[in-house]
Amino acid sequence: MSFLPLVRLWLWISVLASVAGWALSAPGQLHRPGYAVFFAVFGAVVFICRKELGLVQGKKNSRGKKFLRRFRRPLPFCFAVLALLVFLGGVLYPPGNYTGLNYRVARVLQWLAHGQWCWIHTPNFRMNDRACGIEWLTAPLLLFTRSGRALFLINFLPYLLLPGLVFSVFTRLGVRARVAWQWMWLLPTGYNFLLQAGGIANDTFPTVYALAMLDFGCRAWISRRPADLWHSLLAAALMTGAKASNLPLLLPWAILIFALLPILRRKLAVTSLVIFLAALVSFLPTAILNVHYLGDWSGLSIERAGMNMKNPVIGVWGNALLLLLNNFVPPLFPPAGWWNQNALSLLPHFLTAPMMANFEQGFQMLPELPTEDWAGIGFGLSLLLLISVPASFLIGRSTKRNLKPSPLIPAKLCRWVLIAPWFALLAYGMKSGMVTPQRIIAPYYPLLLPLLLTGAGQSQIVRRYWWRVMVGGVLVLALVVLVLSPDRPLCPAKTILSEALARRPDQRLIARALKVYTVYSERSDALAGVRGLLPSDITVVGFIGTKDDSDISLWRPFGERRVEHFFLTDSPEQIRQHVQYVAVGGFNLKEHNTTLDAWLQASGAELVATTNATLKITEGLQPWYVVRFK
Repeated sequence: MSFLPLVRLWLWISVLASVAGWALSAPGQLHRPGYAVFFAVFGAVVFICRKELGLVQGKKNSRGKKFLRRFRRPLPFCFAVLALLVFLGGVLYPPGNYTGLNYRVARVLQWLAHGQWCWIHTPNFRMNDRACGIEWLTAPLLLFTRSGRALFLINFLPYLLLPGLVFSVFTRLGVRARVAWQWMWLLPTGYNFLLQAGGIANDTFPTVYALAMLDFGCRAWISRRPADLWHSLLAAALMTGAKASNLPLLLPWAILIFALLPILRRKLAVTSLVIFLAALVSFLPTAILNVHYLGDWSGLSIERAGMNMKNPVIGVWGNALLLLLNNFVPPLFPPAGWWNQNALSLLPHFLTAPMMANFEQGFQMLPELPTEDWAGIGFGLSLLLLISVPASFLIGRSTKRNLKPSPLIPAKLCRWVLIAPWFALLAYGMKSGMVTPQRIIAPYYPLLLPLLLTGAGQSQIVRRYWWRVMVGGVLVLALVVLVLSPDRPLCPAKTILSEALARRPDQRLIARALKVYTVYSERSDALAGVRGLLPSDITVVGFIGTKDDSDISLWRPFGERRVEHFFLTDSPEQIRQHVQYVAVGGFNLKEHNTTLDAWLQASGAELVATTNATLKITEGLQPWYVVRFK
């Protein structure tokens, strides 16, 4: 298939980035010359071995024209339009995903400033204990461009590979081609995939790795080639290296490839090298470092309360409830503010009490609009599944010819591979107390669906008129979500809302919507006012914020300044050794039950200037201070 060399190429690009990051960090050479030498050597090796790695296309044929003709059909055409709009949003807007700026981009800037991966002295624990997959892809882009504008490509490029991989995996696991063809275009319209494809969140980009590990594993059953198993192994490792929450998805992969492991003995030398590379790009290096610095491989010992589930039973039904609630919430939900304030009192106590004791705070929260840091597959696809799956079951029972397609792998094995992702989701629910499972399990969705889409009934369903109408509704909702997204609106939202508020100043919903769009538009440089108060010639600036405050504004322009983090409780001598000017967050002072005057008196620093900034809507406008240590 024409997409397969592109999948292999993306896998090797990902492997190259992660291996380069760790290899150059070891001698402290994480800089431009180090990357240039590494890319030259590694690139030469890959080029020499390109045929064996499957990176070379066969003879030219008419596939290009056939590929273009495919997009004349409604579903591929709609996907192409949505992808074009995603790309447009990524080009027009700087990255604004809060967690991406708060710790992922920020930790990469720290590593580049120090010339290597390092454990960072900071209250923002996520800069240290999290997986590094997307960060190692980010590092060379930041280093060579000194800009974050191109970072969305790390999500956008693998997004374009989703349709081909979905079709290939679905059909190899027994889903009929007619059904798989529909879902290969529909699944990428899930709100999480659609919104994150133009941003820097890290939940959906490992979906390509999850699909690739099963796709190459299934191909190995037919080809019996070690190369297919090598790519399957690398994809599985990259999936875990992207997020530790993907570890349970190794279960269906292990079931699929276990019987094929003897094939790897044919080329033991190459297999050993691939295993070494897989270990390097997986979560293993981060786990080892977490053990070294924390004594805990997962890093959960320093995470927020509720991240690590206390009661597995509550975790299972609680995560199931959150998945249903967040995936079925309408894409336009104006009552979100009222719901968020009153949900805990409205819901039955037997539900809220155990969840409050086991989950992170804010599990009841719902957004007015889907955003890339909150959305799951969304209302459209969830409703389509809710209706089509029971309908296909009823139709399948009444259909006389209920012939099952012969899977390309043994039937019993295929059945276990179909079921295993649901056990993986069960394991995730037993362990995680995070409040946004709908976005975190993004790589799970395409592996969960094949079990629901097998059977003759689905093939009958996709021919029905009501199915086509619902598919049209799904696509319209996806377009609305994309155009109205606060992350990257493709309409003049602030202008329209400002005029509407001027005419109706008493409308709280309009005022709230304007505030949301305004805050999101400023996220990429929220502390620009603080940066403007600093002397232009200083190369190192201190930062004392909460564990959730973003320092990205103080790094700009990238490559010309370094930010050093400190705790509010650090001694004045420790701070003075590294910096002269420090940005101090007023919300951080409030959290520690102290005042600026008290802290200045204790630290011996002097106030230089004061300004206000909004980092998060929930915190509102907060004071920020620039102080100088004599």
